[in-house]
Amino acid sequence: MSGIFRTIRAKLSTPAKKNEDGRDQWPSRTAFLLASVGGAIGQGNIIRFPSQVFNNIGLQWFLPYLIAIFLLAIPALILEVSIGQAYRGGAVAAYNNTHHRMRGTGLAAMFVSSVVVVYFAIILVWIMTYFRHSFTSPLPWTDNINDFYNNQVLRQADPIPGTFSNGDPSGSVTSFTSYPDLGMVAETVGWSAFTWFCVWLCMFNGVGQSGRAAYVTMGLPIVMTIILLGRCCSLENAGRGIKMYFAEWHSEKLADGQIWQTACGQVFFSTGAGFGYYIAYASYNTKWANAVQDAVILVCSNCTFETIAAFAVFGVVGYLDINPANTPRLGAFEIGFLTYPAAIVAMPGANFWAVFFFLTLMLLGISSTFPMLDVIVTGIMDKTGTRIPRPVVATTAVVVAFLISLMYCTRFGYYLLDGVDRWINNLALVFVVWSELSLSTTIYRWRDVYGQVGVPAYALWNAGYFLGQILGVTVGHVVSPAAGAGAGFGAFFAFTIPAMLIGRTPDAEAPGFFDRSGLTRKLYFLAFYSGNQLRRDLNVIVGTGNNWNIPVFWAPMIRYISSPILFIVYSFAYPEFWTLRNDPVYVFGFILAHFCLVAVVLSLMTPRFFDVFVPNHRLDEGIKTYAPNVTEGIMEAEHADRAESGEVEVSSQEEGEKKGVRA
Repeated sequence: MSGIFRTIRAKLSTPAKKNEDGRDQWPSRTAFLLASVGGAIGQGNIIRFPSQVFNNIGLQWFLPYLIAIFLLAIPALILEVSIGQAYRGGAVAAYNNTHHRMRGTGLAAMFVSSVVVVYFAIILVWIMTYFRHSFTSPLPWTDNINDFYNNQVLRQADPIPGTFSNGDPSGSVTSFTSYPDLGMVAETVGWSAFTWFCVWLCMFNGVGQSGRAAYVTMGLPIVMTIILLGRCCSLENAGRGIKMYFAEWHSEKLADGQIWQTACGQVFFSTGAGFGYYIAYASYNTKWANAVQDAVILVCSNCTFETIAAFAVFGVVGYLDINPANTPRLGAFEIGFLTYPAAIVAMPGANFWAVFFFLTLMLLGISSTFPMLDVIVTGIMDKTGTRIPRPVVATTAVVVAFLISLMYCTRFGYYLLDGVDRWINNLALVFVVWSELSLSTTIYRWRDVYGQVGVPAYALWNAGYFLGQILGVTVGHVVSPAAGAGAGFGAFFAFTIPAMLIGRTPDAEAPGFFDRSGLTRKLYFLAFYSGNQLRRDLNVIVGTGNNWNIPVFWAPMIRYISSPILFIVYSFAYPEFWTLRNDPVYVFGFILAHFCLVAVVLSLMTPRFFDVFVPNHRLDEGIKTYAPNVTEGIMEAEHADRAESGEVEVSSQEEGEKKGVRA
């Protein structure tokens, strides 16, 4: 049997190249970029993004959208790509290297990917159901698209709604929503097995296989999207929809917080930050690759693709003569499964365009699915090394994912998917990225900070930073946004001013302006040192030669702008739960999402509890010795030079005392 498996493996792929450290390596930079951007670019770019724009129609949409790209997406991806490449590991190993108390953050990212990849594959099943019926003439949804979608694609049994006392969600729950039919849908199970087989083909043998697959799963859909773009924009009255998209301005909408929240959510979810696959994939780059440039390319490629692809959708919108005035708000799936199919029916050569459209969606979906599963496989391979061959790990992961996905292949699977997706996206994913940005700039090399200013000052400053965000959003929801802002800033200053007063005066230098006095040096070490030192240490590796450097404003941005914005977005999910607490699927998704919060908090308190997820030889890599202002990579290089020359090695503590005090 093993001989047959090796023969199949040899026929389907070639082994990945090896890096200097023995880790698998991408066959080319293009393969890395295509596979990585494929994780972000999926059917959501063609169907979710246009629905968000339609609901907030007008050119003013792009103001919050572009702001979110530069304040959230690019800074987050610079962090993920840089630590993956520099620390040579998946999410858990990379964040362990950042700080051993961030292991839970890496595990939370893996958890998000493992949950999303299972139900994401079911959306591909619905696409394949449409694809199968696209060969029937006339198209079977010609007379009633809603009936076909509900009864032939989803095949969901109607639930019995739950109730509240007095019919008001503010009252108590009198009965929970029930789902009378829990049976399996045979066709859904079959297409699910086919989908997971396609995923397995794309990633079972490592990045060499994934790199080759990306040329098909991303390259072909790009060409197909361009063709669809031309066809849809040439439809009768297509210009009517395109004008709504790109030639109208409604400045009054900018005063509504909804458009800002929606734009931030769209950018955040479509770029793929927080899933861990950028970290995993970057770890297979050469150690000295241009990580910052790659991160910018990935974000810009994703956002450019969805912005251009939306022209096709709005060509269809104009053709069907729909607009926000005569159409209810569009849901995430409606454009792909209702609007597009309705337009295709009226096109000449409808069957051809139906096959073409759903094949494009399927390929884009596959390109997003296997990177998420690779997050789990990379984490397992980091832990086990070469003891278990990668194809065995990948095959096991695919089989397990398929078995778990069977719960979404039932007559209530759509409702379960919606219940899990809502909270994993709105709660878990946002919290993971908030944790990445805020913790990496708080606890990275924290020994240097409290060694310079003292533990009480360090504790007070960070208590103000975190409690200010918590108190601000709480008061903002209960009272008013203005009151929340006042409470948040008030709490921050209430803690930070005493921290500045009781902190010891650092004896190490601070850069530029901050070195003018003891007070400004305290401000630098409390407010900016961890993030700035992370930037400096990463730049030793990712910013070498002609590579782009992580800019100096990056660390303050992710700590004091990006993180608070994400925490505000995170807080919006909780009030919604109160109105859905009588539905078991939403309760299940809500509880599931909080596993991420538990992992992050528990790891901060007891990092040794997470040793089982970290490679044994890397357990202590996240414990940094006291060496203020000493750049980590340079320090390691100097130690290597000493060892080669035969000199007696100086400890990191001594090196820090000699060179870091007045670096």
